[in-house]
Amino acid sequence: MSEALNDHNPEPFDGQRYIDLIRRRAPHFLMGLFFGWSVIWGISWFLPETYRSSTLILVEQPTMPKDYVVSNINENLQDRIQNISQQILSRTRLLHIIDQLNLYGGSSSKLTPDEKAARMRKDIEIELVRDARNLEITAFKIYYSARDPRVAQQVTSELTNLFINENLEVRQQQSEDTTKFLETQLEFARRSLAAQDAKIRAFKGQHIGDLPTQQASNLQILSGLQSQLGGEQDALNTAQQQRIYLETLISQYRSVQTPVKTSPEGMPASLSTIDQQLSKLRSQLAALSSQYTDQHPDIRSLKIEISKTEKMRSELASELKNKSSTSSQADKTGVSDPSEVEKNAAVLQLQSQLQANKAELANRQQSIAALQAKINDYQSRLNDEPVREQQLADLTRDYDQSKANYDDLLKKEIDSKMATSMEQMQKGERFRMIDPPSLPMKPASPDRLKLSGMGLGLGLVLGIAVAGGLEFIDDRLYSEKQLKDLLPMKVISEIPEVVNAADKLRHKRGEWLMWAMTVMTLVTIAVGSFLSYRHS
Repeated sequence: MSEALNDHNPEPFDGQRYIDLIRRRAPHFLMGLFFGWSVIWGISWFLPETYRSSTLILVEQPTMPKDYVVSNINENLQDRIQNISQQILSRTRLLHIIDQLNLYGGSSSKLTPDEKAARMRKDIEIELVRDARNLEITAFKIYYSARDPRVAQQVTSELTNLFINENLEVRQQQSEDTTKFLETQLEFARRSLAAQDAKIRAFKGQHIGDLPTQQASNLQILSGLQSQLGGEQDALNTAQQQRIYLETLISQYRSVQTPVKTSPEGMPASLSTIDQQLSKLRSQLAALSSQYTDQHPDIRSLKIEISKTEKMRSELASELKNKSSTSSQADKTGVSDPSEVEKNAAVLQLQSQLQANKAELANRQQSIAALQAKINDYQSRLNDEPVREQQLADLTRDYDQSKANYDDLLKKEIDSKMATSMEQMQKGERFRMIDPPSLPMKPASPDRLKLSGMGLGLGLVLGIAVAGGLEFIDDRLYSEKQLKDLLPMKVISEIPEVVNAADKLRHKRGEWLMWAMTVMTLVTIAVGSFLSYRHS
């Protein structure tokens, strides 16, 4: 039972075994290490050297405050730089620089134009520089790599000039395009506004007098026409009363020339008629006095009519008396009264006044008919005003929208013209070169020190792989423990190893050789890395 437990106990760490392994496989590890490092390090010296020139371009903000002049171009600087980069890195632009500076072997090169342009794009690098909060682009760098440092500087200078000039051209072109677009839209808005204004003028011309704005004047005119109609009707009533009065006078004068007829009460018939007329006029006066003051035109005209009728009654009464007396005398003497001639003249005058009165009545009736037609017309206008108001509101709403759109476009056009003028005067955002293209003194690639480190890593991996692989395929026994583990029984006695002087000397030479190989490998790697550092 105790033996089973002992079999399951973990074996203690055998440090001597690993030391022997390192001593045994150290030469193989060093050979793999040196071989891996020397291959990468040697390749680094055969790679062509390239020089990298750089320049820094600052993005200057507009000199004019944004509150005074608002820019009319795209404010996204990153998008604009990408757009400019695409234009500069186009095949046409790059081939022009390649031909100008005789890059990539010139005309004798076997590369096609597309291959040259693709190779130059790989050699160009653009790096954006942002502020501390990494929000806004404040500058950008341009790099170009070439085998000749002066060529790298010249190409970087050409690219810098292209970026600065292209930015100005792009901003000016975008600003002018924006202004032209706004001018076109403003012209369309002006035509639309003129069309809406013409519709409103035509509508107002077709509906003069029944527009909503004329409602107050129409009401005032209608009130005036109604007042005139009332006055004409009053004048018509007065003229009708005057006609009755004149007809009464004429009939009275005619009755005077005929035998006097008496009424049932014993009065002459003419006096009875006048009394009836007076009674009628006085009753009208009493009715009007209850409604109006004494200064009212109708009351004043009735009073005058009453006074005339009373005067006529008194004259008629006196004439009847004189007629009765003169008629008796005329019967006695047989001579007619000379006043008969005067009475005939008065009748003729009254008849002429009656004809004038009839003409006045006809004129009054025509005036009343005309006023009534006008009143009906204005009442119809007032009735149509709600419909006209809705129609005009629809036209006005479209006009107001067109007017607002026109005013907005007009303001934008003015602002855009100011922005375009600012860009033409180069007062807007622009690129300014801070650091001129540098002349590289050392090659940017290959980085031999970095490649030396990569070779050292590869050598370590290769040495470990070689040593581990050889140890794995080696089936020889190197320790007593391994031998004891193979025996089916325990070892009772051991025969010690007999080491003579030759064996000791051979063992010591092997150790010195291993150390010499280790030192040589490390020194070689150190010297090679130092040389790579000096030339990097």
